[in-house]
Amino acid sequence: MKKMSNVLWGLLFIVLGVVFGLSAFDVIEIKDIFFDGWWTLFIIVPCTIELFRSRDKTGNIIGIVIGVVLLLACQGILTFDMIWKLLIPTVLVIIGLSLVFKDAFMGKAKKSAFKNFSDKKGAEDTHCATFGGKSIKYDGQTFYGNDLTAVFGSVTCDLRGAIITEDVIINANATFGGVDILLPDNVNVQIKSTAIFGGTDDKRRLPELPGAPTVYVSSICLFGGVDIK
Repeated sequence: MKKMSNVLWGLLFIVLGVVFGLSAFDVIEIKDIFFDGWWTLFIIVPCTIELFRSRDKTGNIIGIVIGVVLLLACQGILTFDMIWKLLIPTVLVIIGLSLVFKDAFMGKAKKSAFKNFSDKKGAEDTHCATFGGKSIKYDGQTFYGNDLTAVFGSVTCDLRGAIITEDVIINANATFGGVDILLPDNVNVQIKSTAIFGGTDDKRRLPELPGAPTVYVSSICLFGGVDIK
């Protein structure tokens, strides 16, 4: 996939180079290639290329849809009034589809890992913050995984003092809010993220530790973010 994206980016730059070259020799005029809504290509093209390299398919699909809709509006096929009426329902449908088919783009090994570890956590390991903040700290406790949800709020989960002896999973949902996950240095991290105007970021920047347990972070970010520190 990454090779394909590099090829697409390469072709894009080649086309731009040819266009500017022909313009330099007065073969064509750059203004002649512009059309109503040409600027939407700066949304459509990057999102299309990133589909081949990014794990976050949903965000790129939404970007493509928005770009195409704006292009159709500039061409007079759709009205901007109609766009505003359809925008929220369309985004909600795409988010719903991404949740239903969220494992479609995941490798078999990672699918198996998330499935095996999803049932290890207990009911008491579900934490939610709505219009406020919440902090959870595991100090000397064995950690088996948990669910973290922040809606117009923030959740901080401190695992630096936790005992992690095997692979575990954290399900993190950030909607107009943020989730911070503080991890010890002796674990690996793997991320599966669905992001809409947000994202999940591993700020630790640590090398892979052979044989160390892995913390799997499965996140959904809607106008929010999950930070792993």
